[in-house]
Amino acid sequence: MATISPVHGGGELVDRIVQEIPDAETLPKVVVNDVDMTSLYRIADGTLSPLTGPMVKDDYDTVLTSKHIVRDEKKWAWTIPICLPVTAEEARVSPEGAKVALFSESSAKVFGVLEVKSLFEWDKAAFIKAVYGTERVDHPGARLWMNDDRSTMIGGPISLLPFEDSREFVDRIFSPKKMRAYLKDKEFGASIAFQTRNPLHRAHEYALVYGAESLIKSVGDEKKVGVFLNPLVGQLKGDDVPAKTRMDTYVKLIEGGFLGEGDMDEELWKSKNQDLKNQVTLAGLDMRMFYGGPSEAVMHSIYRQNLGLTHFIIGRKHADAPFDDKSAIWGDFDAQEVFSNLGGELSIKTVNVGFAAYFEELGRVGLVSENKGKKSVSISGTKVREMLNRGERPDERVMRPTTSDILIEYYKEKNTMKA
Repeated sequence: MATISPVHGGGELVDRIVQEIPDAETLPKVVVNDVDMTSLYRIADGTLSPLTGPMVKDDYDTVLTSKHIVRDEKKWAWTIPICLPVTAEEARVSPEGAKVALFSESSAKVFGVLEVKSLFEWDKAAFIKAVYGTERVDHPGARLWMNDDRSTMIGGPISLLPFEDSREFVDRIFSPKKMRAYLKDKEFGASIAFQTRNPLHRAHEYALVYGAESLIKSVGDEKKVGVFLNPLVGQLKGDDVPAKTRMDTYVKLIEGGFLGEGDMDEELWKSKNQDLKNQVTLAGLDMRMFYGGPSEAVMHSIYRQNLGLTHFIIGRKHADAPFDDKSAIWGDFDAQEVFSNLGGELSIKTVNVGFAAYFEELGRVGLVSENKGKKSVSISGTKVREMLNRGERPDERVMRPTTSDILIEYYKEKNTMKA
């Protein structure tokens, strides 16, 4: 029998998708860019339950000051406001009580409506300080907001038309409804997800394998464990590898049976009658990155709880992006420690994983904390990118050739386009 996490907020999974909006063309329009549109669709499909639209001011203020939202007089953990900024002119024609049409900037079509319940000024400095824990703005997270000319927030319930997704990997994207049905069909008694926005090094793979093995040790005698590589495929920084290329690398890893090969505890899996190759699933999540470290780690957990998953892996430097001078905004394990002091309830369980590396003495990847004094093979991310850019495979003890080859081809095409 499947075990599926309850919806965050204590109610039913939010569903704000409608088949038609008869009066939309007659309404004042708010232009929505692709990044904000993605967030609105994650509200509409329940990934951001219990939200039914971009946040009103009361929710926004409570999240910034107390790290929770309140529903039915109960506090629920929440760390980053989900909002919809608008221009001054759009704010002028969108008073509280009005209904506005949501107009896609990229497709030039109306895709939904919003009932305006709240209209308020956006204090970007306060937002950045609360979400990122710093007043400095020389980092990728702050630039998301400082480079946005809009200065007013609009909040209220939305109704959206079905999303038209033409991406090649659309079948590998899981909404909460799709994931919950999948968990039930597979009869997973427990499930665990690993979040990534990058192609996987073997150390990344090991974080997923280690997290799955930790769960199997505790419940594997009674429950079949679903293992999910759950990458974000929404909007990222310009220097991040695009979703299509990353998804190609993940497919090769999983369908080729390479994920965890040589690094997993084969005896453990056999003794618990579990099989990684048959229990791992690639499930894309179409959500943006905030580059918000500990704050974003909590949000990532909320997304996965709404997907129905029971456990979520939090690694070293989760959702991390440093200051421009490469100094750290957060400590290596702040994103793990934040869960011991949440502002409200959260049902999903987190599994902490430390730094991993390939150890010559072991002949495999292991945790650094468990192998002190042993010699590790280590290459910086910058060095790996430089090698791939030159068409060179990094040491296969660091990155598998199947992943390297796809990335080499990606950088080759990218460099050709620049020339």
